[in-house]
Amino acid sequence: MIDLSHRIRIFVYRLQAGQPDYLLLRGQGLESFWGPIQGPIGFGEKLESAIRREVMDDVGIFKPMDLIDLRMPARWLVGDEEVIEWNFGFRTPLDHPDLRLASRWSAFRWADFSEAYPRLELDADRAAIMRLHTLLNAA
Repeated sequence: MIDLSHRIRIFVYRLQAGQPDYLLLRGQGLESFWGPIQGPIGFGEKLESAIRREVMDDVGIFKPMDLIDLRMPARWLVGDEEVIEWNFGFRTPLDHPDLRLASRWSAFRWADFSEAYPRLELDADRAAIMRLHTLLNAA
């Protein structure tokens, strides 16, 4: 029997002079790398509730100004577990007060696309931020 697990990856961004800056987080540990907020979707939990919970828990931002479904779920098998990840963009106000990092993160940085893209370690994260950046520039 295969267990099904749903997860979310949230790319927080803010617009400054019409250009997006992206929030990158670095996990704890020597081999950690920069990436988006990520976490599980609880049983019976709605996607938007899970997104708000993860962003609030990880950086202290409660309500998005805009929420964008990147429409690019990733799916893979890990042993007897099937994982589905949903990618979203989460716009925050430019003048948001200092972020409150959860203990699982060691650092954060705001970066424009040219800095954020190469800092992302995972191909799926680079593809997601590329899609978000394209959607934001097309609007």
